[in-house]
Amino acid sequence: MDQTYYDAVTKMEEMNVDPDYIQGWQGGYVLNPEREEQRVTDAYSAGYEDGKSRSTDNFASWVKK
Repeated sequence: MDQTYYDAVTKMEEMNVDPDYIQGWQGGYVLNPEREEQRVTDAYSAGYEDGKSRSTDNFASWVKK
């Protein structure tokens, strides 16, 4: 992993981002295969796509209240 990965995950955890989004982002970032269909959520899918593109722009949309 690189420092960008660790910084992004730390920031997401501090912001209280949805855990499914974080797991999706992590999986997408390292290009892991996606979860099986019955375990995919909207948050996971969004995180996976953002992680694949290495985007850190959408975390705030997934903060849990």
